[in-house]
Amino acid sequence: MNRRHALCAAAVLLATALLAGCASPHYLQLNPQRSAAVPQTGSGQAVTVAAVDERDSEVIGTRTGSAMSTAVITVSAHELIPNLQREAERAVRDMGFSPTTQPGSGRPGLTVTLLHLGYERGENRPVIDEARLEAVLEVKVTNQGTTYTGTYTARRTQSYAVRPGRDANRRMLNDLIGDALDRAFSDPELAQLLAR
Repeated sequence: MNRRHALCAAAVLLATALLAGCASPHYLQLNPQRSAAVPQTGSGQAVTVAAVDERDSEVIGTRTGSAMSTAVITVSAHELIPNLQREAERAVRDMGFSPTTQPGSGRPGLTVTLLHLGYERGENRPVIDEARLEAVLEVKVTNQGTTYTGTYTARRTQSYAVRPGRDANRRMLNDLIGDALDRAFSDPELAQLLAR
């Protein structure tokens, strides 16, 4: 009888732990990286580079898809924006320019703005659930009185039988933002204006 009680207690504890794990918030530290080739248009010119966050909230969604859920997913601008800055500087350097954070009179400038990062629940199907992710970046280039603004959106739908954990969510979001960075810095108009 004692063994049965012990097994029941263990089962209850396991179920409680699993439910608590499903309801726990995720604070994700993202480090997205660009992987696509960029146009080679520079010849060492200095370019002022900045990355900013203009999202409405650092909470990008919930793991359950319910707006009332406590299982929120948070991506801190304090941790993400320096990594976006580094990737923007790397892209500008790979284009053949010399990135700097110092503004200069008449110097070309490039600003990467994170407009949106979202994590929503997709369609419910028997046994399988979906997560829908979206990242929207805006890149603004100014040079000699001319401005070029491009908006680059990356979307991903991920099907799963077991709700993704912290590491899986981190990987998905890093890949998502990396895709948006690839789209942005592959834009030939952006590179041409910097080189003007």
